[in-house]
Amino acid sequence: MITATTHWPSPAKLNLFLYITGRRANGYHELQTLFQFINYGDQLSITANRSGHIRVTPELTGVPLQQNLIWKAAKALQEYTQCTLGADIHIDKILPMGGGIGGGSSNAATTLVALNYLWQLNIPMPQLAKIGLDLGADVPVFVQGFASFAEGVGEKLTQVAPVEKWYLVVRPDVAISTADIFQHPDLTRNTVKRGWEELQRQSYGNDCEKIVRLLYPEVDKQLSWLLQYAPSRLTGTGSCVFAEFETQLEAENILRQLPENTTAFVAQGNNISPLHLTLEQYSAQNQPN
Repeated sequence: MITATTHWPSPAKLNLFLYITGRRANGYHELQTLFQFINYGDQLSITANRSGHIRVTPELTGVPLQQNLIWKAAKALQEYTQCTLGADIHIDKILPMGGGIGGGSSNAATTLVALNYLWQLNIPMPQLAKIGLDLGADVPVFVQGFASFAEGVGEKLTQVAPVEKWYLVVRPDVAISTADIFQHPDLTRNTVKRGWEELQRQSYGNDCEKIVRLLYPEVDKQLSWLLQYAPSRLTGTGSCVFAEFETQLEAENILRQLPENTTAFVAQGNNISPLHLTLEQYSAQNQPN
């Protein structure tokens, strides 16, 4: 066990495109999507202990401990490995719930990757990703840590390297339920499947965007505003929308023009997750006790 307190990024992601290509008998949707991380997110401070208890601070408003994905990830890892160690986990939370940028899934993945290291379990990343899949469809991509073209329900990952552009991400003040969007009768569910080579040559889109804009006027308003300045779209099924730029300066210039009382930030796309860069640094610096 590594006993020092360690600090781990829990980065956001963007779905640069999202197409729904079918629906399974169990209700899950077949999709094709492109995940890219951004250099913006929560941070987890973790101290391993021998008590066996998992303590998460602070409490998230409206989220009981047993429903907190950080706690659930730690317990899942304990149960899978029969590990008797515990951990104190503190989160500095800035990513919105229901924003479509992967906050909860990223938190779960950071917990799995960090505790696998701190508890010295040495579980290979693909196996760790399988544990994560039981916690949420987006958790595996955060565990694996590379930009991915995803298929199936999001679990079939192919490592890719899209351009690492700069993004202005705007967060309308609404939380959107993924289930509500995927259950909507007017959702497009028959987009033709295409190969990665074809998809990356075409303009990107999001099949959920039409429904979200219809149901949430604030999202529609923000997206309409952004589209004046740059290619812009919804990410995932959440409320966040983003515009893409070639440079940081261009993105920040538009950020300064945003209407008052609008929450937004500028970040760069990362094809390798900041979480994995941190893991590499700790692995190089710290010898196991």
